[in-house]
Amino acid sequence: MAMMNGKQYRESLKNLKPTIYYMGEKIENLTGHPAFIPHINAAALTYEMAVAPEFEELCSARSHLTGEKINRFTHIHQNHDDLIKKVKMLRAIGQQTGSCFQRCVGFDGMNATYSITYDIDKKLGTDYHERFKKTLKEIQGKDLMVSGAMTDPKGDRSLSPSEQKDPDLYVHVVERKKDGIVVSGAKAHITGAVNSHGHLVMPTSAMRAEDKDYAVCFYVPIDAPGLIHIFGRQSNDTRKCECSMDQGNAEYGCVGGEALIVFDKVFVPNEHVFMCGEYEFAGELVERFATFHRQNYGGCKGGLADVLVGAVYALTQVQGTSKASHVRDKLAEMIHLAETIYCCSIACSCQGFAQPAGCYQADPLLANITKLNVTRNVYEIARLAHDITGGILATMPSEFDLKDPKVGKWVDKYMKGVADVPAETRIRLIRLIDAMTCGTALAESMHGAGSPQAQKIMIERRGNLERKKKLAEKLARIGEQPFFVC
Repeated sequence: MAMMNGKQYRESLKNLKPTIYYMGEKIENLTGHPAFIPHINAAALTYEMAVAPEFEELCSARSHLTGEKINRFTHIHQNHDDLIKKVKMLRAIGQQTGSCFQRCVGFDGMNATYSITYDIDKKLGTDYHERFKKTLKEIQGKDLMVSGAMTDPKGDRSLSPSEQKDPDLYVHVVERKKDGIVVSGAKAHITGAVNSHGHLVMPTSAMRAEDKDYAVCFYVPIDAPGLIHIFGRQSNDTRKCECSMDQGNAEYGCVGGEALIVFDKVFVPNEHVFMCGEYEFAGELVERFATFHRQNYGGCKGGLADVLVGAVYALTQVQGTSKASHVRDKLAEMIHLAETIYCCSIACSCQGFAQPAGCYQADPLLANITKLNVTRNVYEIARLAHDITGGILATMPSEFDLKDPKVGKWVDKYMKGVADVPAETRIRLIRLIDAMTCGTALAESMHGAGSPQAQKIMIERRGNLERKKKLAEKLARIGEQPFFVC
């Protein structure tokens, strides 16, 4: 099968029969429900851009397995150029959507699984790597969208998976059969879950021997029996069912359409199992995945920041503040913060290296630096956007009022800024800023790919403090230190 375009992606979802619940209702028509349409549109654009002449170099690649042209979101990085193009692709798509386009997690999960299965096979003589390559060929050949399902509900964080009172608080194997395994548990806030074709499930943390039933990695179709998707609430989500202007970004939404995925005794055939009990590799899989996913954020958030800076700049022109020196200074600072996180993503890509499997990994230390900067810079960009926009961001009347025959004239009159610019222009810009900087969208910048403390742990672990200590001791003439410390 050739690469899909956006229309074909939408049509492919109609052939699936996933179990989805939202707001207490079982959803029968995924592609026609207003709660899901923006997320589907954003994912569809990743397909459309891969076949568009101006974007195909970034958004498509050649499979190292088949030599066929594929969507880059199904590609395994083969060199530094792939790592850099990934970041540039994410920024380009972010500029077009102003929202999460959902495919990064599965993309990163596939790259991490590719290298870790090779390492498991080399040490233990298993055949996970060949299984995964066959699955990957199918994903590439059918141009499937795969979610990455890593985070478990976790229950009592002070206890390991096997110590939990309820064993289902982490996904685990409940039965081993000759032809596969049966798993139960759940994965929480999984991006793009309801509009993917399948899920790549990975362990959420390092494991001990007693946790071996939780050290499991596998692929499962979205409509597998026993799989239940419970779609999460989002800030201002009911606006999707009301009117377009108050949504801010009606076409693509503002976040990634996260869901709780429940595994109620789901059967997974052996050919789709890529780790089962090899607990000593669970932590390394998580770390490699986290490196790839944290690499992304300067790209996608850089692209979103480009849109936000553009919206704020346009608003200053509408409100008559564009020439104020303090406003121009704040806009320059927003650009500086956005380009800083993009620089970090490019740096960790350039400093990447080859794994034994032959694929390329971004630099772990710099990837964690990237994400930690995102948790700070994106919030500061949003704060500056709020500062420039003004209090009207939180108090503006709705589109219903603007169009009301009685009070609409007053909304139009008093929401206007510069006299010759329609009030609706100002309202639309403010709603876009609202969608991009309030609630769920901003929280994702903090907790997506791991909360700040997770990055700090990895930064301390990989910061090589002992080497830095020796550098200082040499210059201070403490002990017998060689002139050069490598």
